[in-house]
Amino acid sequence: MSATTDIPSLESLGFLPYINDVGELPEILQNQIGIYAIFDRSQDLQFVGYSRDIYLSLKQHLVRQPELCYWVKATTIDRPNRTFLESVQASWIAENGSIPIGNGEANSQWLDPISTHHAMTAAESDSFGDLDGLAQIKLLKQVARRVEDTILAKLQERGVQAEIRFNPKLKEQGLLDLK
Repeated sequence: MSATTDIPSLESLGFLPYINDVGELPEILQNQIGIYAIFDRSQDLQFVGYSRDIYLSLKQHLVRQPELCYWVKATTIDRPNRTFLESVQASWIAENGSIPIGNGEANSQWLDPISTHHAMTAAESDSFGDLDGLAQIKLLKQVARRVEDTILAKLQERGVQAEIRFNPKLKEQGLLDLK
């Protein structure tokens, strides 16, 4: 744990594998308040975020961006302090020399629920407007389940063993987010 007065440099922190050799995310970060940096396979910075539970946030990012989550660096604090966390975030981004894609143009892909509307087939998209409300919900859930299966297959390829449960209510809106 670090004191909330000193900002650790990103360079000074060691890399943790995003997924360890038994398919789990860094459990040491479970229920930990702090700031984290996510790196791709080549250890290029992709995103800097802060959270009240770093582990849960890492799980969300892995589901949203499985191809870009290979390494993580993190520091934790004892009590929530948004001002400090934002200062560390700004410091790490400045230390990087450029805004990571996840904090810039692709921010919504890292933070927002996954929209599955783009995964509709042409026939589904064409018929969607003609369906009544219940049939639209059924179609959105069907499309969301297809996208969910694709995501889970990618995670399985990576060897992920952590429990991944999507919020069933959001599927009715064509969205995927962890429960």
